[in-house]
Amino acid sequence: MIYITGDVHGSVSIGKRLNTRNFPQQKSLTKKDYVIIAGDFGLVWNNDKEDMYWRKWLNKEKSFTTLFIDGNHENHDLLDAYPVEEWNGGKVHKINESIIHLMRGQVYEIEGKKFFTFGGADSHDKEHRREGISWWRREMPSYAEYEEGLKNLDRHRWVVDYVITHTCCSGTMERISERLGIRYELDQMHRYFNDIDKKLKYKKWFFAHFHADIELPRNQRLIFTDVLQLT
Repeated sequence: MIYITGDVHGSVSIGKRLNTRNFPQQKSLTKKDYVIIAGDFGLVWNNDKEDMYWRKWLNKEKSFTTLFIDGNHENHDLLDAYPVEEWNGGKVHKINESIIHLMRGQVYEIEGKKFFTFGGADSHDKEHRREGISWWRREMPSYAEYEEGLKNLDRHRWVVDYVITHTCCSGTMERISERLGIRYELDQMHRYFNDIDKKLKYKKWFFAHFHADIELPRNQRLIFTDVLQLT
């Protein structure tokens, strides 16, 4: 079984979101089942005791395997320091035995379903953060990552079951702005995802980042505190 949820921001929400009271379904899961966090995982932040406690909690005390894409609020230097491995058809960073970072522009086959993943987003609060301490330029993708995403979609003939990103495409950004009363400038990622959205055949597109739970047109879903089963 596969579940998905939104930003947890490390110790801020991980214990509450994935405890047995709020996520009772885990009682029947095993390490062959997965919970996907759609960015802003936040537990590879500075490798302090708090990081290590919650990573051990997920690895040893939780019945499932945790998968996550990166958001903007991640320590990208630490993530990039992990060796790149191959897992289920795509590149990953294995944080420990049952916490796996799904990298940008990859396609994975999990339980017979294909997932296209692409983490990262622009931090709108970066003027209040310190580079290398609480903000990293690697929050935005490189040209090579954009290109790798397109090449991997070519390999899979532009058909997947699920898309998981942290931010959204430009067309959806306009709808989000209207629904939430926010206004963000469109950037290269929004336009890149918009081009993909026009061509890619998918069952559902999940994204996070905007801290709300909203069903949207074109089979897109903004996810935050909900923990949803994928079918």
